[in-house]
Amino acid sequence: MTKEEKYILEIRNLSKIFDADTEKEKEVLKNVNLKVDRNEFLCMLGPSGCGKTTLLRCIAGFESYDGSVLVNGTERPRPGTDRIMVFQDFNQLFPWKTVEKNIQYPLKLQGIRDKAELKQRTREVLSKVKLSGHEKYYPYQLSGGMKQRVAIAKALALRPEIILMDEPFAALDAMTRNELQGELLRISMEEKCTFIFITHNIQEAIVLGTRILVLAEGGRIVVDEKNTIKRPVTPASEGYGETWERLHSALY
Repeated sequence: MTKEEKYILEIRNLSKIFDADTEKEKEVLKNVNLKVDRNEFLCMLGPSGCGKTTLLRCIAGFESYDGSVLVNGTERPRPGTDRIMVFQDFNQLFPWKTVEKNIQYPLKLQGIRDKAELKQRTREVLSKVKLSGHEKYYPYQLSGGMKQRVAIAKALALRPEIILMDEPFAALDAMTRNELQGELLRISMEEKCTFIFITHNIQEAIVLGTRILVLAEGGRIVVDEKNTIKRPVTPASEGYGETWERLHSALY
């Protein structure tokens, strides 16, 4: 393994300017540098407008940028199944397709046509998100939390190396959010996959993250620390209060 391949993801001097052809141009990201280890669960906190979502979209290949995004030491400027994004929006599923067909659609785009393999992958990922038996449901028959479970299952079915999540639980009620945090934590510990997760919720970052970043304007990293609190994390866990206060101070 070369030095570059030590990291699953490496971002080098990444900058992003919006409206570059007008007088209102804004440098949303400025010379961002970041290295992410394999199988990390990296949580990113930061105020609105600091560039968190833009950075995630650059990693996914949805935005053009200056600089480099390397996966396994190779530049990846365009979208690929090695990096899959899960959004906050409940409407990221095709409403006219069943749960089963939503999960299988991107697999078919990747050239998988064998019906037995498609069904096996579908059953496998629905079991992981605890939605076995919901193959024939349509999105309108699902709650918001169930839709997010299907979105996660859809991502897992492609067997990506990196899953990018942009506040996927922000619109859920507190009980459902806590439940899905637990499910995602379990999945992250079972899967050989790296997670990069945006949240505005400090508690969520501490519960899920093995590493936590706080970003300021321009994507400037003001906190980058390993989360050493023993899992599962609760507010009663040793070190929770101190970690919460430190992150809160960096944010506000």
